[in-house]
Amino acid sequence: MELSSLLPLALYGAIFGAYFVVVPIILMLYFKARWYKTGAWERAFLCFTVFFFFPGLLVVSPFFNFRPQVRSLG
Repeated sequence: MELSSLLPLALYGAIFGAYFVVVPIILMLYFKARWYKTGAWERAFLCFTVFFFFPGLLVVSPFFNFRPQVRSLG
């Protein structure tokens, strides 16, 4: 294969990886750090990013667990 035919394939692969893996992981970590501290504009922007990167968040979300730790009541 020639380099000219591999370049678009590599570019599409990089875009695919960024959209479905890299940006959603960064967003999930940002959500965890800032969810209860955001203002109105930041929360609106976060909701927009969820709408925009929804397919990638669906791919990444099963690998994250943000539930609180179990408390001992005794």
